[in-house]
Amino acid sequence: MTIAAEKARLRGERLTARDALLPTERIEKSLALAAHGLEALAFEPGTAISGFLPIRSEVDLRPLMAQLRGRGARICVPAILDKERIVFRELVPGAELVAGTFGTFGPGPEAAELDPGIMLVPLAAFDRRGHRIGYGGGYYDRAIARLHQKGLQPTLIGIAFDCQEVASVPDEPHDVRLDAVLTETGYRRFPREPGL
Repeated sequence: MTIAAEKARLRGERLTARDALLPTERIEKSLALAAHGLEALAFEPGTAISGFLPIRSEVDLRPLMAQLRGRGARICVPAILDKERIVFRELVPGAELVAGTFGTFGPGPEAAELDPGIMLVPLAAFDRRGHRIGYGGGYYDRAIARLHQKGLQPTLIGIAFDCQEVASVPDEPHDVRLDAVLTETGYRRFPREPGL
């Protein structure tokens, strides 16, 4: 089986497991995740932190994003510009949200675009080494690569439910590892691999 086929298989399995969570379970687990995140994340006031507004059965990050904003973070969420690119637009209280691609909503083009210093990254699956499987579009991989090209090294934190963990994600040399993952049971940092 090719790496792409194995990733597709794992993506499908873990998203099915996530979809199977009852709505009340997702709410409770999202609130537990927010509590762990608030305790674990340290940052300077004014730091741009990218989150996301939930679609389908994703973790609901709104409670955590609101609390991080209360501690001085500038919160931004992704906006898909075209088939290749996302930008992160500032999400401020009371701003009108506009419909985007894939059932997403977010701030419109008048919102400030920010380069996140901390990225809360949605994912389909992750493993104990910090490798992730996204949704297959490559948007976050390209966004992270663009930030690296600018000389920026955002802290990458995967956001998931525990049911999305797999034994091993097949990885390729270009894959960027997460620095940590945040789930309903806590915040887990991943050790740096030798040579990194």
